[in-house]
Order: sequence, then C-alpha cells, then structure tokens
Amino acid sequence: MFPRPPKKFVPKPFEYHQEIEITIDSLTNLGSGVGRIDGWVVFVPFSLPGELVKARVFRNDKNCSHADLVEILTPSPDRIQPGCPLFGECGGCQYQHLSYDKQLAWKTRQVGELMKHMAAVTFPVNDCLSSDQHWNYRSKITPHFEKAKDGDLGPIGFLAFGRRSQLIDVPQCPIAMDTINRELPAIREGLRKRAGSFKRGATVLLRATEDRVETDFKATATEHVGDLKFQFLAGDFFQNNPFILPAFTGYVAKQACAGGAKYLVDAYCGSGLFSLTLARHFQQVAGVEVSETSCEWARKNAAANHITNATFLTASAEAIFDSISFPADETAVVIDPPRKGCTPEFIDQLVKFSPARLVYVSCDPATQVRDLKLLNDGGYRLEDVQPFDLFPHTRHLECVMTLVKA
Repeated sequence: MFPRPPKKFVPKPFEYHQEIEITIDSLTNLGSGVGRIDGWVVFVPFSLPGELVKARVFRNDKNCSHADLVEILTPSPDRIQPGCPLFGECGGCQYQHLSYDKQLAWKTRQVGELMKHMAAVTFPVNDCLSSDQHWNYRSKITPHFEKAKDGDLGPIGFLAFGRRSQLIDVPQCPIAMDTINRELPAIREGLRKRAGSFKRGATVLLRATEDRVETDFKATATEHVGDLKFQFLAGDFFQNNPFILPAFTGYVAKQACAGGAKYLVDAYCGSGLFSLTLARHFQQVAGVEVSETSCEWARKNAAANHITNATFLTASAEAIFDSISFPADETAVVIDPPRKGCTPEFIDQLVKFSPARLVYVSCDPATQVRDLKLLNDGGYRLEDVQPFDLFPHTRHLECVMTLVKA
C-alpha cells in the first residue's frame, strides 16, 4: 500500500511513492539526474549519469515525473564522497558527489545544450575553466534564521534541499573561505544569546574582507583583483570567488579588445570590476549604471587605483546609451546583467547603438541564451563561448559569450 497522496497528486504514470528502478543518462542544468522509462522522463536529484538507481516518485507532471533517490544500485565511477556532511540536506550544493573534472565537463555540455535547445544555435563551447581553489572559495555567505520560539533561535543556515521555507542548521560551510568558517561559530553563538531580541527572522552577512569578516551590510568591504583594489558596501553584489577573478577578468579583457576596439562601454558596471580591470587595454572606458550609489563607488575605485581614462555615468534603463559618444565601430560593450538577464528594451538599445563587439557575461546561461537569440536577430554572430566555474560543487557557473557585428 502506498501512503495517501497530496490532494493535487496526479497518479499517472506512477502512484504516489511508487518505487522504480531507472538508469540515469544525463544531468539537468539544475543538477538533477535524468532517466527515462519507456520514453517517460524522470528527474532524480543526487543521481549521476550511468547509474542504476531506485527512486521514489512524489510528483507526476504533464510530461515528466520527479522522484527522490532511495538507493544507488550501480554507482557511477565518477561518484565521490561529498566534502560536507550536510550534502543532500542543505540546498546550497548540487555536485559534491561528482568528481571535479566531471563537474566541469557537465557544465561545458550544459551550455552547449542550452544554446541548441533554446536558441537553435550549434556552436563549440570551450572547456569550462576553474581556479585552483575548489573548496573554501566563497568570500560571502548569508545564513538565515527564523523568529525564536520559546527562547530558541532554531536553525541558522540555508534552505533545506527541495524546501521553500525549511532551514537547515549549518555550523560550517566547506565552500566558504577559511576566515568565514573561523568566525562563524562565535557569530552563531552571539545570535543565539540575543534570540529574544529578534522580532522576526533575518539574514546574517559574513563577508571576508582583508583581515576580518564583516557582518554590517552598510560597512565598507575591500577586495583585490590583481594589482587593483576595490571597495564597495559589504552587503552589495561583488563576485564571490576572488581566487578566479584575475583569470576571469583577464579573459573578458582579451575578448573585448580582440578586434582592435579603442573604446569600452561597461553596461551594468556596478562598482567598476570590468571597467577598471579592462581600462589599461582601451583609450577610454565608460561605465554605465542605473544606480548612482554604485557609480559613486566606481568613481572612488578609479581614483584610488589612479585610473584616469574611465568615467562613470548614471543613466535610466530606457536611455542607457544616450550619453555615449564613442564611435560604435571602434567600441566594445561588456554586459554583465543580473540573473534575470537583459530586458528586451536594453537589447533594442544595444542593437541600435551597434558596437563592433559584445562580451556578454552571465551567471545564468539560460537567460543569456534567451538574449543570444535576440542578439542574433539583431545582426550579431557568436564568436566564442567560455564557461567559468566560479562556484565549484554547485550547479552555478558564469559564461562569457563574445559576439561580433555580422
């Protein structure tokens, strides 16, 4: 007898909690194993390609099913022991059970598959690159906690795997920098001592900055990229794997100036990461942002690093290129949008500006590929695709696509 299913459960093709044996043949870009039974797709998290597994079905959708991993009947030779005892419970990592060279191989393959299936583009993808630091690389983590109950703060950590609200307690995080893990126990203990003072749940900041861990969202944090020094608000966005940033920004620089462009526009410039690391390769650089606060930090960082050929402009999203006077045929544009990608309005402006080269940096290849289709329609052709593994042991990656005016 199967347990009583949820009210909205659809009992076809499998009953609720029916156990099935299935061979896994691939991975999704969300990190789940994919298998098929009589052509019907089943997603099984924490399983690996080549494995025969026993899985327990908990949902049937219109064209696929979802199941929990029960037992590995035939393990993959690429399966390894996870580096964290919370792997599989904590929702932060998806790939700790997969050998690192295979993590890189699958991330490379997934970028190519996204281009093929979402944009009908077949193009060779360079092997995914990583820094030497595969563990203890994150310079920022943000654990959460809920309002105290009976004086107990409860878990301080991250969302449990597959849950929208349940937290799992995380006393240490092996992908966080050593400095963060050294401070984490004392910070957790301090929160528990003040449990009664919190009227609601909250997010905790731990940002490694030079010789300390900063917990104040409004404090100034510092990061070094090569010989450049960047300052920004500790709670604001800055790439969280400092170990790979010299190679990452160096590659973007190489692609941006490969066609002989003399001028650079850095859209979504933030506190100036790409503008300032690329400035030495161009006559003039213009960073453009909708946030005046971010622009002000970029100006401060330019001055502190004695960079005089970079200016920073605040522009509305509807007119982001109106203040740019560079000749388009001698200009490269770097875009590094949020995870949701570019708006159609931004793509329209970009195509009308018509720069010679585009270097599109994205933390979500799915939205990047969606935008790639629009850029292809706007007269740009793909020249290079390079994934970077800024986030080892997770499903996340950064992808750099270089396009040129056709």
